[in-house]
Amino acid sequence: MARKNEYDYFDSFVQLSEFCCDAAKMLDEILINFDASAMEEKMKKMHDIEHSSDLHGHEITRRLAKEFITPIEREDIVSLVHEIDDITDSIEDVLLHMYMYNVKEIRNDALRFSKLILQSCEELQLALIEFKNFRKSKEIHNKIVRINKLEEDGDNLYTEAVRKLHMTSTNAIEIMTWTIAFNRLEKCCDACEEAVNVIESIIMKNS
Repeated sequence: MARKNEYDYFDSFVQLSEFCCDAAKMLDEILINFDASAMEEKMKKMHDIEHSSDLHGHEITRRLAKEFITPIEREDIVSLVHEIDDITDSIEDVLLHMYMYNVKEIRNDALRFSKLILQSCEELQLALIEFKNFRKSKEIHNKIVRINKLEEDGDNLYTEAVRKLHMTSTNAIEIMTWTIAFNRLEKCCDACEEAVNVIESIIMKNS
């Protein structure tokens, strides 16, 4: 029988993923309604999300240090916390890059990326909701496959976007700025896949 005050790591993973989703939604909205003059303010709001994610991750690991028995291995809990938090960090990095390089206009391929990132974060959260009952869940495998497919779409979009950039622009600064930006956007998709790979590994070890 579970103790009344027993800490629920699975619910905490879901809560941690909420910060990823909030960051992804904010990134998408910023790129859709891009205003270079408002970037400093938007960056502060994004950093608030990232900081809250860090605090929640620290709370999970603080609890872990006090627990005698955990539902899955300790190193797996730490690894999953790290990978989920890394998604929020990666999304913040996109915004930091646009601010540092003083981006004035958003390319269409960046909007396509932000949609992919948002979908990936939402699918990850659904996977984490299923994760609590992974031994019985009929959906978690589909969510894992879906996120892997979205990451492949991100890889393909990155190749297409960088090629299009080099074919349509002769401005060296623009080419450098957006090549780095697309790389950072693609890293957000990679981070979602890394998190779901940890979930899949935990399921394999505990099945």
